[in-house]
Amino acid sequence: MAVEPLSQKEIEERLAELPGWSADGGRLTRTYRLASHFAAAALVVHIARIQDELDHHSDCTLGYHSVALAVTTHSAGGALTEKDFTLARRVEDIAPGHDAH
Repeated sequence: MAVEPLSQKEIEERLAELPGWSADGGRLTRTYRLASHFAAAALVVHIARIQDELDHHSDCTLGYHSVALAVTTHSAGGALTEKDFTLARRVEDIAPGHDAH
């Protein structure tokens, strides 16, 4: 099943619902700052679980007190798709400091 790239308007609408996330060169990106390296490493484990559930994986970089994500849909030619925003929303839901809505 082909995954369709989102239009620029669709990307902007979805970004408005994800504070802290940005679209850069066909990638959806965000960096989380955490209280410790252990907290950052724990977040990476939770992100990996979500990625496996969705069968959609990002580039995830673990820093000393940070986790940086870059998400794109390779099967759509490196364009942003609904799959990218679904992953971003799921990560946002479990990220420290997130207020559930």
